[in-house]
Amino acid sequence: MTAPAQSTTVTGTAPRTAPGNAADRAVKRRRVLDILDAAGRDSLLLTTHTALTWYLDGSRVHISLAGDPIAALLVDRDGDHLVTFNNEAGRIAAEELPQGVNLHTVPWHGPLHATAAGLAADGDPLPEAAVATELRAARQQLLPAEAARYARLSTDAATAMTDVLSQATPNTTEFELVSDLAARIVAVGAEPLVLLCNGAGRSDFRHPLATHSPIGRRAMAVVCARRDGLVANVTRWVAFDAGTPQELDAEARIAAVEADIFRATVPGARLNDVFAGIQAAYERHGFGADQWKLHHQGGPAGYAGRDPRVTAEVTDRIVVNQPFTWNPSGPAVKIEDTVLLTDGGLEILTLDERWPTAEVDGRRRPLTLRP
Repeated sequence: MTAPAQSTTVTGTAPRTAPGNAADRAVKRRRVLDILDAAGRDSLLLTTHTALTWYLDGSRVHISLAGDPIAALLVDRDGDHLVTFNNEAGRIAAEELPQGVNLHTVPWHGPLHATAAGLAADGDPLPEAAVATELRAARQQLLPAEAARYARLSTDAATAMTDVLSQATPNTTEFELVSDLAARIVAVGAEPLVLLCNGAGRSDFRHPLATHSPIGRRAMAVVCARRDGLVANVTRWVAFDAGTPQELDAEARIAAVEADIFRATVPGARLNDVFAGIQAAYERHGFGADQWKLHHQGGPAGYAGRDPRVTAEVTDRIVVNQPFTWNPSGPAVKIEDTVLLTDGGLEILTLDERWPTAEVDGRRRPLTLRP
């Protein structure tokens, strides 16, 4: 038997207020109501981090980065009902609750999802998984206020990379490097969801969790930073010598692969067609026909690191104001930035003017930093 949800009112002031923008949230609610109309249903239960942070427009609904959300949200035709545990309600109300969202509690040991579902008139809301494709489509196009938040986060992530890698030395360990990155990401109010580093001795690993090894003559660092629900992704390289001819050639060729992907990232294109183009680009630029099999290639970004990772089965169409993070890679080489497709083309978001660049197909693209 499900315990009844209890309405909660919490007063007081706090240094943080909910980031949600009223105009953006109204559009999101309309998009969800359109999903309900198409499904012939009257309510929808949102339970994942991606859906909740998108619909609430940036509210933090986590405690552990590795844990499930500590809230669930029922969207029905009368309004929005957020259910959280009683020990979380104070912070949620004071710092995360957008205007117009009704807050309810359940005991900390109670059934969160069942309680939220019980708020539906018929007790049987549409589950999020049933309309996962439709919700992904609703998230594709960033609205003005969230696009501005995303741009600021992306700049902060790129700035952290420059600050940390410009101070690195060959004796800096991988753990020391990612620790410095984590500190800078947290200092700007974001959460480091992914921190990777490979020194010269580990350059074959595509997802290199840090070790105590010194980085040596050359290293890659990766940050995926989340703030207000949005995730910015960036990869950079640092080296303490001029680089071998083979390394410099591979860096130029992987940038050429990325340029081909950028040219294919246009409104109306299907993601599976872009993926087919990625496969061809690897072979065209000398990486071989099977290189794409050795690591995922990225895809749409935003409220998930990739939303989704692109494969031959993903047939979504690209839209204007959709963010992307493509990450082509090869042996000991990778390039990755978070970008936004605007009416004027692709805009690089993870940008720090201090980082060295070269022009590739009309865009400034990152080189290896040599402090």
